[in-house]
Amino acid sequence: MIEYRLLDDISGDTLERIAGFYLSANWVAPGENTAFLRPAFKGSFLAAGAFADGVIVGSARVLSDGCSDAYIQDVVVDPAYRGRGIGRGLITLLVANLEKHGIDWIGLVGEPGTEEFYRKLNWEQKSGYLLWQHRKM
Repeated sequence: MIEYRLLDDISGDTLERIAGFYLSANWVAPGENTAFLRPAFKGSFLAAGAFADGVIVGSARVLSDGCSDAYIQDVVVDPAYRGRGIGRGLITLLVANLEKHGIDWIGLVGEPGTEEFYRKLNWEQKSGYLLWQHRKM
């Protein structure tokens, strides 16, 4: 059974496991410093974790102004637990909590290949918009 809950802070084994999820998703390189994760989660408007037998197996977080717009970010699940609806559970928990705050514009950037996953969760791809990322000079 998977338990979903909002996270106030991450540390210890939970922080190490989340760093491992980021590594498995190729969001960080082997040996890269992952100390940024604790303040990143702490500074997020919302953060959520999925737990199996008390051990975190997935996480996600939200960036928001707290009143109108929000962006779900970093939805990631332990590779051993993928395909079990955990990502869906994390997103469902975050969206429900955002709606409780009256936030009605919720966006996210999905990786290539995740289109069908998000469509099944009632998300729509916004054609005509461009993703921009600042690059170092």
